Amino acid sequence: MPIPSSRLLLWVAAIVVPFSTVAGMIPAAAPFCWVVLAVFALLTVVDALRSLRFFDGVSVTAADTIRFSKDRPGDLALVLSQPADGDRTFIIGLSLPREFETPTESQVVSVPGGGRPSALRWDCTPRRRGTYVLSRCHLEVASPWGLWGMRTELSLHSELRVYPDLRPERKEVAALFLRRETIGAQARRQVGKGRDFEKLREYIPSDTYEDIHWKATAKLGRPVTKVFQVERSQEIYVMVDASRLSAREVIDPAAGENGPRVSMLERYVNAALVLGWAAERQGDLFGLTTFGDRVVDFVRAANGKAHYSRCRDTIHALQASAVTPDFEELFSFLRLRLRRRSLLLFLTSLDDPLLAESFAAHVQLIARQHLVLVGLMQPPGVGPLFTGPEVTSTGDVYQNLAGQIRWRRLLELGASLRQQGVHFTLLQNEHLCAEVVSNYLETRRRQLL
Repeated sequence: MPIPSSRLLLWVAAIVVPFSTVAGMIPAAAPFCWVVLAVFALLTVVDALRSLRFFDGVSVTAADTIRFSKDRPGDLALVLSQPADGDRTFIIGLSLPREFETPTESQVVSVPGGGRPSALRWDCTPRRRGTYVLSRCHLEVASPWGLWGMRTELSLHSELRVYPDLRPERKEVAALFLRRETIGAQARRQVGKGRDFEKLREYIPSDTYEDIHWKATAKLGRPVTKVFQVERSQEIYVMVDASRLSAREVIDPAAGENGPRVSMLERYVNAALVLGWAAERQGDLFGLTTFGDRVVDFVRAANGKAHYSRCRDTIHALQASAVTPDFEELFSFLRLRLRRRSLLLFLTSLDDPLLAESFAAHVQLIARQHLVLVGLMQPPGVGPLFTGPEVTSTGDVYQNLAGQIRWRRLLELGASLRQQGVHFTLLQNEHLCAEVVSNYLETRRRQLL
C-alpha cells in the first residue's frame, strides 16, 4: 500500500500549490501550468508503479518458540531476506502483545540483495508470564525516487513463552544449600534404617525380630536379617491450586510494599518451580499437578533438565479461573495415579470454612498411603492481635479482631488435620519459596516419607 512521503508533500507544496494558483490568477499561463502539473502527477504515478513489486520474495522469519523471563529484558531474533540485486533499506514494526514493553516502535534495517539473510534483534521486556503469539510484522520501503513509502504486512508464526523470574527466590533459597558448619543443607549421616530393601546378611545379636527374614532363615537353617537403606530418590509432588481463591492479590516481595501486586497463584507457581529445582539437587523425583474444579495438568515425577523444562512449560501459562476446587475429585485422581508412597505438598487456600471442611473430609483418601503436607499462605490481615501495624482508628480495631478470629480458625484447622496425619503449616508471603523448600528439606532429614 503506497503512503505519501515527506518528500512528496514538499514537492506538492513547491509545485502543485504555486502552479495551481498561477493557473487560476493568470489565464494566459494556465496551459503551461496544467502541463507542469500533469507531468508531476505522471512522475508520482510512475514512481508508485515501480515500487509495487518491491515486496515480492521478501521474507521475515523468527524462531518457532522464543523464551523470556518475566520483567527481565530480552530480545527477538528476526531474519530478513529479499531477492533483489541491490541492498534495500526497510522500516520494520512488530505487532507485539500488550504485555511486552519495547523501547522503540520501529527499526531501520538494511537487507542485502540476492536472498542473503540479514539478522535483526528486537529488544523487549515482558511484564506478565504466559504464552503469547507473534503473528504479524509490518514493513515499509521507500520508492525509487522517495516520493512514496510502500507498506505491507507479513505473517509470522512464533510462540512467545514468558516464564517466572526465579532469581530472587533462588537467591533466598540458596542459603539453605550452603555447605557450612552450622547452616545450610549439609551432607550428613542419615538417621534411621530406611525402607528400601538392600540385602540379606547373617543375624547379629543386636538385630530386632522384625528384621529377620523368616523364609530365608527356614531355608538356610540359621537366622538371616534383612538390611534396609535410606531412600535416595523419593517422589515429591506439588499440587497448585488454580481456582478462584488463588486469584486474590498479595504484595510482590520483589517489588516492595508500594509496588504492583500479584496474585497468590503467581507466588504458588514460583514456589513450585523453586521446589522442583531443590528436589533435583537432592536427587529426588519431582512431579506437578494443577487443579481447579478438576485436574488441569498432571506431570509424573521424574528428574533431569528435560523434565524440569517440561514442568516449567506446563505451569508457566497457568491462570486462575473462577471455579471452586473439588478436593474429592482431586484426591480420587491422585489415589488412582500414584502407587508409590510420595510427598504431596498442597499450595492452596483453606481459609474458606466450606472448602476447609471439604478438604478435611476427603483427605483420608490419600493420607493413609502418602505423606500430605498443606502449605497455606497466610492471608493479608490474618494473624494474632498486636502483631500488625499500629491501630489508628476504631475500624482498625475491628479489622484486627476479625483477623484474630480467622487466624484462630486456621490454627484449629491445622490441629484437626494433624490428627488425620496431615502436616499443616502457615507460610509467609515474603518468604514463601524459602519456607516451602525448608519444610521439604526438614521432611527429608527426618525421613518422614
